[in-house]
Order: sequence, then structure tokens, then C-alpha cells
Amino acid sequence: MFKAAILLSQKYNLTIEGQSIGWQTVETDGNVINTLSSTCRAISTSNIVGIVGPVLSREAHVIANFAKTIGIPVISYSATDPDLSDRNIYPAFYRTIPSDNTAALSITKLFIRFNWTSCIIIYQNDAFGFGGEKALTRIFHNNSLIVIKSIIFDITTRQIQGNLKNELISSSTRLIILWTESIYTSLILQYALDYDILGPKFTWILLSNIPLNSFDQNSYQKLIGILTIEPTIGDIVNTPINSTLLDAAYNIWKQYEPESFPGSNKVNYHALFAFDATWSLIQSLEQFCSLTNTRSFSCVSIFNSSFCFDHRFLHANIFFDTMINMTFLGVSGPIQFSLNVTDRINGNFYLIQNIQPYENHIDYVPVLEWSDLDNWKSSSQRTIIIWPGNTLIPPTGRACISGTRLRIGVIESTPFTMITNVIDKCGQNTTKLIGFIPDLIDLLQEKMKFIPQILVASLNQTYTELIRAVINDDYDIIIGDVTITASRRKQVSFSNSIFDNSLRIIMRKNTNDNLDLLSFLKPFSIGLWILLFITSIYAGVLICLLERQENEVLHERSIISSIAMSLWYSIGTIMGYGADFHASTAAGRLLTLGLYFLSLVLVATYTANLASDLTISKSKAIISSIDDIKNGKIPFHRIGVRIGSASEEYYLREISGGNRNYYPLKSRQELYESLLNDIIDASFLDTGVGEYITNTIYCNLTLVGTDFDKGAFGVVFPKQWIYGQEFDVSILSLRESGVLDDLKRKWFQTNSCPDLSVTSTSAAIETMSGLFLTFAMISILSLLLFAWKRRFIIRNYLWKRLCRKVSLTFPNTSTIRRSTEISKYSESSKPVPSAEACF
Repeated sequence: MFKAAILLSQKYNLTIEGQSIGWQTVETDGNVINTLSSTCRAISTSNIVGIVGPVLSREAHVIANFAKTIGIPVISYSATDPDLSDRNIYPAFYRTIPSDNTAALSITKLFIRFNWTSCIIIYQNDAFGFGGEKALTRIFHNNSLIVIKSIIFDITTRQIQGNLKNELISSSTRLIILWTESIYTSLILQYALDYDILGPKFTWILLSNIPLNSFDQNSYQKLIGILTIEPTIGDIVNTPINSTLLDAAYNIWKQYEPESFPGSNKVNYHALFAFDATWSLIQSLEQFCSLTNTRSFSCVSIFNSSFCFDHRFLHANIFFDTMINMTFLGVSGPIQFSLNVTDRINGNFYLIQNIQPYENHIDYVPVLEWSDLDNWKSSSQRTIIIWPGNTLIPPTGRACISGTRLRIGVIESTPFTMITNVIDKCGQNTTKLIGFIPDLIDLLQEKMKFIPQILVASLNQTYTELIRAVINDDYDIIIGDVTITASRRKQVSFSNSIFDNSLRIIMRKNTNDNLDLLSFLKPFSIGLWILLFITSIYAGVLICLLERQENEVLHERSIISSIAMSLWYSIGTIMGYGADFHASTAAGRLLTLGLYFLSLVLVATYTANLASDLTISKSKAIISSIDDIKNGKIPFHRIGVRIGSASEEYYLREISGGNRNYYPLKSRQELYESLLNDIIDASFLDTGVGEYITNTIYCNLTLVGTDFDKGAFGVVFPKQWIYGQEFDVSILSLRESGVLDDLKRKWFQTNSCPDLSVTSTSAAIETMSGLFLTFAMISILSLLLFAWKRRFIIRNYLWKRLCRKVSLTFPNTSTIRRSTEISKYSESSKPVPSAEACF
């Protein structure tokens, strides 16, 4: 197309000062020094007034600077490095191909179209690669997109720097942008095929087309879905081009080199950019010369020198201005340059082609079009995009956990994860995991389609060791009752909460097994009871002294009986129930008033203290809240704390100030046994587990006080885990739908322990057993006193019964008569009859 433009100018008789325009070609190989040397040699041997090319950006930097020195324009059809856009640095440089700034902008718009947020870029280590990576990173940042990782391909060694497979698999994004020339693109794709990092899991976006027949046919399925973004011409996006000029150029090509002409539909777009670059020089030179015809100097005045760096185009500035002010419709679209940048102002177009399957092969299919005046839109040729995996559903761009095998560590912890024995279909006895966590794993697996490999952690493994196991890659994730803490977040990442948690104090229930017969006396101290006893005796003696002579009840009694009645009076008055007589003297009434005052205060105090003691005995516990533990109401060595747990972190942080003065526990089972065996008095337990344990298994343990240290359980996974966001979204979805609440109700709201709340307000028999025993003893004393008073009657009654029994044994009339006489005698006289009298 370069030659066709020159030959077409000759055909159109476009001459410069009567001479036809000719050309000289130099083939470059990417070596900057060789390119400069070849250019210098051509300049030294010919009257070169302009350069079309070079192809590569790294060559263009050197040639553009060289052209600035000798004063001739350079117009490239392929060099895209954004640094070449600076007109101040490269005043002699122009290009008909869009710069990589425009390419980066079009890629950014593509990401926004499909809601992609991040990518990995692989770029070659030269001006083209560095410039593209810098442009893409900058424009992504301005649009809140992320280049997660930039990977270098060394064009000298033709090797990726680093382990490409590990870099891609460990990344959270599945979008790969390959910013390399086509020759290197093929090498990288073959490497990706060998290590299975193409489709369907990864979506690759290429900056150049590559021949697909160079790949093995067995690889075609993995190549399906690849996108290529390349600059194109206006005709593809329904923008006018100079079709007359294009047809004329094709005719020239077919006339002079028919064997190399691929057909008008298969000409590379870069060839059309090359034609426009050449035609721009021709048009500018013709216009420049037409302006200088009226002047006294030749338009192609050149200072020739055998040393190329001394070669000068004498009117370079005027020539450069002519090129900037020139506009025309080229075969790729409108051509116009700017005073500020070296890029063409209009006519920047891009085409996305999609590798799609056919019956026996794969091929590129245009699917999207873009121009600098419009966003991406469907191609007029075809609109369906086939994505990796041969699907029509656009990828999310994120790492997808579907089909991935996960090593999931779980902790045996009732009721979160429990091991039970079941009979399988073959009749074999096997174990099965049940509980909140296995059910949650089933729900997550159903939702995200991963393949779970559940590993039960060792019982002696602490939670701190489990965190370390994730760091050491022993597990991919841990799902269990692992509390999210600040110290742990420094080492690993956590998902959103799977279970809202807090700590509670767990203790033994107060069963009141120690029988206290004198508990009803505890409202008063021993000293007060003694003082009350002495006061009662003193008041009784005093009443006897004051009332004996005046009170009829006491007047006729003996001194001992009077004192006893007076004691009865004082005790009855103090207790508030009074006695059988009233004080009749003024002094006795005054003393009675004093006894009333004692009764008023003592009875009320006793009643209140007794009620308080009975109430406390119902809920008697050593402590009532975490503050009691902080204040030392329980010896610290009697507080059990599981080592390596969030409870230990709380204890060290909030209670002991880092001092490990607690009783260390290795497991929850040891915690329960230590409480039941009276080794410890209290411990800390997660609220959910505590409620389940005390309501279902250990009915003689109880939770005390309110909860504290509120937190949450989360799924543990490594830092920057690629599937972390997907797990978070799935867990949030389960929370919002109420599924997690259903699991909590299923596994935690159970109660098989007897409910004692109905009788909790009633006094137990044991509490008042001492009082009733005292009453029984008093009643026995009363009976003994009664028997003593009636001792003669009782004795005679018993004697009669005995004699009657003897008479029935020996029935003799004289004996019966004599026995009757003796009985009458016994009733009239007090002496007890002898045994002989009965016979």
C-alpha cells in the first residue's frame, strides 16, 4: 500500500518541481541501532524528504528524534506509544494509527459496558508495552477500575517474568489483557494452553490478531471466547472513507503485484494506515511546493552531506506547518493533525473480534465497534458474542469458585459440628457430620457449586493453631465457631458474619445440697439471739416482780409458777402475739410498752431478713456479672479459660492485663468436666453454645449474668483470597433470605432439661426443715410436760389395763372380787398396790 500510494501519485501526475515522487525502502528488525543505521544510510544516498514508518514504537522514538534533527517529517502507521504524542518533544512526528491512550480508553469503556472491575495486564518490555501498561493503568484509575497485576514478557528471552500460572490462578480477576505484538502473543497463548489457563475460567483480550491455524485443533475449545481489540478504518463503523482512492490503490496493487494481493476484504488495516501516512506526505509536499512557487527558493532545498546527521531539509518548519494544516479524506477515514499532539484528530476507530467455533474450525468474528465520537456498539456484521466455555453469558470478570475443590477445616463443637454414627446404604456403620456448620456448608455448596473436602480438626488443636493452619495452606478455609478479632484479622481474612456471638459466664447450678436445720435462725446473728433470750428472761423476772402482788393471775401462784407465767408474758409480747393476762400496774404497763417497741422492730426486721434470705437462696450464685470476676469475687485460679481462644484474648485484655493467672483448659469438654468436678468455679463460653449445652446436655450447669464481648463468627480464609468476595455475597444472601436464622432455630432453640422456672418462687422443704424440726421438738416437750402433769392418771390407767389382762388369764371369782376390792382401795388411797394384791 506504501508503493501503491507512490505509484498512484505518479499516475495522477503529482510532481515536485517537475519530478515524480520516488521511494526507498528499509526493512527494520526491531533493533533500534540497526534501524537508525539503515535510515542514516538511505538519507546519505538519496534526497529523502519524508519517512513513512517505522513499525515499532521503540524504533519510532529514535527515528523521530533523528528526523527532528535533520528537519524532515516522520509519519508512522503502526507506532502507538503514548509518549510519542507530545508535539513539543517530537515536532517532526505524526501518525495515522490511534495512540495507546485511545486504545486504553476504548478498553476502559468495554469494561464499563460489561461491569468488569479489574484485570491483569501482560505486556512486553519495550516502548510499546511500557507505554500501553502506563496508559491503561492511568485511565483505569480515573474510572475506578483496577489493574491488579502487571506481568512482563521479556522479548529478548521470550519468557514470562515469574510464574504465569500461579500469578493468574491466585488472582481475584479472570480478565487478562495481552499487550504484546502478534509474534509474542502466539507464544504466550501457547504457554497458557499448556498450563490450562485459558477458557473457560479466564477471558483473554488481545491487542492483535494472530493466525489460529498455528494451534493444535484439540485446543480450539479453549481458544473460543478470546477477544481481540484492533484499530480499524471508518468503513467498518459506517464512517465515510475515500473509497475512490482506495479502489485506485487496490488496482495499482493488483496491477503491479497481483500475486501478493489478498483480496480487498482481507487487506490488513495497518496497510490502509500506511497508505494514508504515505498519501499525507505526498499531499503535504505538493501543497508545500505550491506555496513556495512564488518564492525565490526551491521547495525541496536540501543540504546534503556524506554524514547523515548533517543532512538538512532547509525549510522544515514551513513543511511541518503545512502538514498540520492539511486535511483530507483518506482510505481509513478523515486525516487531520493537531498543533499540540502528534495524533490524528479524528478517525480513531476500534473493532472487537471474537474467536467463535464453526463446524471444523474456529475463526474471528466482528462483534463490537467503537469510535472516538461514539461508545461501543454491536457490529453491523454480527452481534452475538460467544464467551469462554462456549456460553452466551458474559463473564463476571472475577474468580469463580464453581467446580473448585476446597479443603474445608471444621471444628468439632456442639452444636456447630457434631460427629454421629449412621448406617449407610450398604448397611455399614459410618460417621456423619451434623450440626449448624455442616448444614451451612451444604447451603453454600449448593449456591456456589464448589467441591467440598471436609477435614475435621484435631480435638487438641487450638483456635490459634487453626488460624496458623490456614496461613500455612493446610486448609483452604475454616468454617466454624471462630470469632473475628483484631489480632486474627492481621493474619487472615474473615467473611461476613455467619453467627452473631457474645460471651457468657458458665457455672454450676446452686442445688442447695447442704441441709441447714437452723437456716430460719439466720435472719438474726447468734449474739442477737442470745441478747434476745437474756432480755426475755430479764423482762419476765421484772414482770413477776412488778405484777405478783397486784395481778390476780400471779397472786395465787407459787413463785416458780409466777416466774414461768411472767416469762410467757414477756416472750409472747416480744413476738407480737400477747399472753393470757394483762399488766395491771403502771410500772408493768410501762415495761409492756417497751416490749411492744422491741416487738415492732424485731419482728419486722426478722420478717424482712428471712424473706431476703429465702429469695437469695433461690438464685444463690457466687457472682452475678463479669464485673464480679473483674473485682476478684472468684480467685483467678478458679476461673477456667480455654487456651488459644477468643475467651483467652478477652481475659488477658480486659481482666488480668496480660497475666495468665487462670486455670488453663484445652477443650470445651474439659471445661464442663472441670466445672462439674469442682475444679473451677466459672468459665467463659460462647452464648449460642452455652445456651445449647445448659438447656440440652448439662442441666446442672447454668449461664450467669448478661452477655459481654459481643462479636461474630466468620469463615476464615487467607489474605487476598480470590473467592472471598463470592463467599461474602453468598453469606449475605443467606442472611437476607432468613436461611441462617432458620439454621439457628433448628440447632440452638432446643431444650430437653426440666423447666424449674414454675417452682422457682416457692420455698423448698429443705429451706424450712429446721423450723419444722424445732416445732416437732417443742411439741414433744409439750407432750412430755403434759404426761408429767398427768403421770398418776396415766399410771393408774395402765395398771387397770394390766390387771384386767391378768384376770382374763386366771378366771376365779374370789380373785376377781378381791381384785375389785383392791381396786377400790387403790382409788381411795394413793399408795401403789403391790403385785401380791392382784392375786
